[in-house]
Amino acid sequence: MTLRAQDLGAARNYGDEEAAMTAYRRDGEARAMKLGNRGPIRYNADGTLAQDILDAYWRTGFYVFTGVLKADELDDIEADIKTLLDRLPASEDSELDSRGNRAITADCKAPTVFWAKPLSDPFGGTELANGRHPAKMFEPEPAPDAPEKSIYLLLGSLQFSEACLRVYGHPDLLRVAAAVNGDDFTPFNEGLFIKQPGLGASVAWHQDGVTHWESPQWDQGTHGFNFMAQLYGCTSANGLWIVPGTHKLGKVDIKAMVDEAGTDRLPEAVPMLCEPGDVAINNRQVLHGSFANTSADTRLTVNFGFHRRSSVLGVTAGGVHNEAATYDLGRIEERSRVIMYGIDARRQRYPGETPYLYQPLAAREKEYRWHSDLLPSLKDYNLLDLSI
Repeated sequence: MTLRAQDLGAARNYGDEEAAMTAYRRDGEARAMKLGNRGPIRYNADGTLAQDILDAYWRTGFYVFTGVLKADELDDIEADIKTLLDRLPASEDSELDSRGNRAITADCKAPTVFWAKPLSDPFGGTELANGRHPAKMFEPEPAPDAPEKSIYLLLGSLQFSEACLRVYGHPDLLRVAAAVNGDDFTPFNEGLFIKQPGLGASVAWHQDGVTHWESPQWDQGTHGFNFMAQLYGCTSANGLWIVPGTHKLGKVDIKAMVDEAGTDRLPEAVPMLCEPGDVAINNRQVLHGSFANTSADTRLTVNFGFHRRSSVLGVTAGGVHNEAATYDLGRIEERSRVIMYGIDARRQRYPGETPYLYQPLAAREKEYRWHSDLLPSLKDYNLLDLSI
């Protein structure tokens, strides 16, 4: 598998819908750049996250932090992921990689590798993921020489990549997590989204989260957020699209919105536009989705999310990312050890940074010293994901 563009012929288009899609992308880009929700991570004099950043995030449901990951870190991530991709299954029904060795995910019990037909919508209009993708996206015609299926998502990614683990421990991103979810924030889950040119599947419009929607305590931040670190950047053709402000509305009727629009091109949506090294924060309750990648550009997103502790503790899972369970302090603490490992792994790679101090486990910091030999101990750690 390659991370760069590959020539799959001339069939990568929207057919009769091409002109409308081109105009939609152009108009969406213009609206996105007027939202006032992008820029570098900044702090107030007291070290707290700049209030205008928080205000823009809560107003729109997302924010693009520019220039977070520098060139050397992007090189580390790219090298790690190239090695990782070579060790994934050669096909959906194989336990071997393309070189004939046992695939790195072959013995995993937790869900890891997800495949889709080229330019398809595997979830839209189905009951998968608790039916949270009720409207199917347009499926462009793939090139005749496209493979039958390709990988579009890898979950539990921190067990396979130290570079991704170091991103997970980024002090500025963890400070943002604390500003949004409180100092006692908890993990959610992690993954790599792989949108290959001419192949990458769409993700139908949806809101994340299956619990809490009817709770009297529900608010605009109940289901947490995801960070989306971009290795190559993302465009209106291969990136996420968002309907700003919908994180405040509760559970919206997605099917009705698509029916009213008469298309999957929701008129109020905007694309998340990023350069390499940008990291976006996306509220999980905001209505979002992505179109099939008919462009010539790869999107590789290092994805990881966090919750408020109050949204997780004592709550029974929704059963989307792993088996339903009630989350007690023991499970939260066990899952949070990965934060500590990420912090220490990053401290070793970037000694000039001031490491983040994760308050819930601060007193036990010395127990979580990272070294490469610990990577196998993270196998199937995502069985303990805190999915709500």
